[in-house]
Amino acid sequence: MAKTSEKPRFIALEGPIRVGKSSLARMLAGNLEAQHIVEPENNPFLDRFYGAESGMAYAAQMWFLMERYEQLKPLKNAKGTIVSDYIFEKDKLFAYVNLNDAELALYNRYYEMFREQVPAPDLVIYLQATPEVLKQRLKRKGAAGERDISDEYIEQIIAAYEHFFFHYSASDLLVVSTSDIDFVNNPKDLQLLMKRLSEPIKGKQYFLPLGENAAG
Repeated sequence: MAKTSEKPRFIALEGPIRVGKSSLARMLAGNLEAQHIVEPENNPFLDRFYGAESGMAYAAQMWFLMERYEQLKPLKNAKGTIVSDYIFEKDKLFAYVNLNDAELALYNRYYEMFREQVPAPDLVIYLQATPEVLKQRLKRKGAAGERDISDEYIEQIIAAYEHFFFHYSASDLLVVSTSDIDFVNNPKDLQLLMKRLSEPIKGKQYFLPLGENAAG
């Protein structure tokens, strides 16, 4: 983990779908003049998975695992600041939600081998939002494929993230509630976050809507 006297070199953002990871990662990378790592897209199995087609969960998950591994592995030797809109462990979080026991056993053989070869972030920014807010954002976005995502699945993913980050200790962690924050359309919110990131973050800490921060 990053020492308190050092600024994090590798920052990763995480959180459930439509919580704002990609937009915030892009803005942070621009402000920090950092290399921006974008979540792999165009998974050829994803639409069929959201449509509940048999066998697509494992295919979609393995595609993501391979893409994320190949994208993150070279960062071990990268120079300068890096901002990523996901962490490698995210892959396993979704695998436990989506795969059956037999699929998960096979998946884990690959995951454990790959995990040792990718770098861990110095700082993770975990973005939260209520189920209601995320459902509204999904409907507003209306992206192809996402229209098939059920409310039950959204709530399941939110619960998985909450459980994962409650126990998370691999990196320093800043928890941000985005239900009442708009980093894209409210420059003040982004300015407050940038100010917070210029200060030491150790262990688990919180960035609150009013700009107040508290240690956890």
